[in-house]
Amino acid sequence: MKQYKLQDIRNIGFVGHGGSGKTSLAESVLFLTEVSDRLGKVGDISSVMDYDPDEIKRGHSINSSVAFCEFNSTKINLLDTPGSSNFIADTPSALRVVDGLVFVISAIEGVQFYTEKIWKWADELNLPRIIFLNKMDHERANTSPILEAIKNKFKITPIFIHLPQGTEENLSGIVDLIENKFFLYEKEKKGKGKLEDVPADISEEIEISHGELMEAVAEVDDELIEKYLESGELTEEEFSRGLKEGIQNGQLIPVLCGSALENIGVDLLLEAVVKYLPSPENRIPVKAKKIEDNTEITVSANGGDVASALVFKTVADPYAGKLTLFRMFSGVIKGDSSIYNTSKNVSERIGQLYMLQGKTQISVSEISAGDIGTVAKLKQTITGDTFSSSNEKVIFPPIVFPLPVFSRALLPKTRADEEKISHALQRLTEEDPTLKVERNSQTGELLISGLGQVHFDVSLERLKARFGVEVDVKAPQIPYLEAIKGTTKVQGKYKKQTGGKGQFGDTWIEISPLKRGEGFIFENKIVGGAIPKTYIPAVEKGIEEAMASGIIAHYPMVDVKVSLYDGSYHNVDSSEMAFKIAGSLGFKKGIPDCKPILIEPVMNMAIVVPNDQVGDIMGDLNAKRGKIQGIDPGEDIQTIRAHVPMAEVLNYAADLTSMTGGRGMFVMEFDHYEDVPDHLMKKIIENSNKDFEEKH
Repeated sequence: MKQYKLQDIRNIGFVGHGGSGKTSLAESVLFLTEVSDRLGKVGDISSVMDYDPDEIKRGHSINSSVAFCEFNSTKINLLDTPGSSNFIADTPSALRVVDGLVFVISAIEGVQFYTEKIWKWADELNLPRIIFLNKMDHERANTSPILEAIKNKFKITPIFIHLPQGTEENLSGIVDLIENKFFLYEKEKKGKGKLEDVPADISEEIEISHGELMEAVAEVDDELIEKYLESGELTEEEFSRGLKEGIQNGQLIPVLCGSALENIGVDLLLEAVVKYLPSPENRIPVKAKKIEDNTEITVSANGGDVASALVFKTVADPYAGKLTLFRMFSGVIKGDSSIYNTSKNVSERIGQLYMLQGKTQISVSEISAGDIGTVAKLKQTITGDTFSSSNEKVIFPPIVFPLPVFSRALLPKTRADEEKISHALQRLTEEDPTLKVERNSQTGELLISGLGQVHFDVSLERLKARFGVEVDVKAPQIPYLEAIKGTTKVQGKYKKQTGGKGQFGDTWIEISPLKRGEGFIFENKIVGGAIPKTYIPAVEKGIEEAMASGIIAHYPMVDVKVSLYDGSYHNVDSSEMAFKIAGSLGFKKGIPDCKPILIEPVMNMAIVVPNDQVGDIMGDLNAKRGKIQGIDPGEDIQTIRAHVPMAEVLNYAADLTSMTGGRGMFVMEFDHYEDVPDHLMKKIIENSNKDFEEKH
């Protein structure tokens, strides 16, 4: 494997909304650079990047994928990311390991919601970027409204460095405004533009656009603007230096254009990537912390022998086992060695190292600073972990993934499925950090949560295809609880006389409500030995068991205080069992007089929607018994904060997508319990008791 200098490596992410053509662009790049001998198509086995059976079946990217190529003696590592809201989790991890981004925007659909989301992530990481307007050969392709949308949504002034020649199906070439050159594209040329004379009919437009571009570049620094104002021109060297500086510091966002499917403008895009996006050597410094004293340091690709790497993806390969993908930020990792996982505080054995070309694994002896590699069969390492030298341990900040918002209960179909499901789910969550699996302690249900219905469906398909596990699915039970509003005093007495030794336990208890979240308090107020101390714990246990199954609807009871203040016992017939039963009987007898109620879980939600849809969303939340907590305004979007009962938002992912056309997003987490309204409580109690009778 050829070795590359730091300045000759580019780590580039292709990002954007689903359907913009990111994967098609990556396939064009690989075809142009002769990595592949034919132009791969999305949804086809010819695709290098979308090789997963689920991707072929659905015709779009589900996972991020990695490949590399060489262009102008420069190695380009490509990270192609999904653009669907259901599979966007791979994007924040990819952004952590690239040095620059190509935002792929459809010249038909324009800027979509998730492109805006990714743009903000890129802003947070200060990543340099290029915009590629794709699908310029399609009907209805129009740059003017899209450029206006880019200005308004991203709050930037994009600069064209390329102009298309021809429109829609007549797209034939690209004008390079930097060098005032025209490139004509013919299908048989494999995407390599042929230098031609600039068409006379657009020469005036090109001259104006070139002047606007030069002026924008001159404004990058004081020296350049002074030179431009004096002479009205910049030298080719000044122009190139200013453009590169402006792109890498975020002052300039260049716009290129073309067609990925027709391989038009892709070679010029690669030239721009090599010329203007940073190498690992001059990328924005990466922060980490030293384990020994928790001090923050800057990690440099020129940092010597100290190794540091971030794991950004885990893949469950059916043949190689678990693949761990990582970016080296400093030092080197060699095959057949060891590396320290500072996140887990363990040493991992490194076997064979690889570089990935889609699903193809290419063996290498080492992965050096600035490059991206893969290792198989690590035992404890997961996505987000840090590799480090054992003698100088550092750790990178964790990768922040979107929180799951869609949950369902899983029921294994057979005993064999039940035995296999734990291992299978563990493997899936290792590969996909946005999947969450837990056993609900109250309902006993096995719950799996993800980013949406499609994400959930794909996960179930993988369960079956990869691990042979089949499950039934249902909406999760709402974990209602029982509570009380009133106070009562009641006797609980258990007396049983048989032929031999009898049973006797007599208790007097006071039952009263507690504040939400206080749980259960048992108070012993017995004085004078009315009940021996040895029997007191049994009374408490009997009450706890009665609370566990509830009184009115078989839901656990909470936020109750019980005071044991009197009773009696028999020297011969009393026992711990008798007092346990007496406590339980007294509690069950007294609860109906305490105004029992049901309480329900309430979720804390943050819903991000475009300005023009705020009213509709708030109306829907009110209809769902939600309580608006506040609104955080943004430029084009607003964040609505609300408390909403869980029962109302089990399908909110689908509801929000439907209401906003996919432009909204939300996160939610459990917040607190509230009383169920009377008109709903009766029905819930009836259904619960009916289900209980059917099961018993």
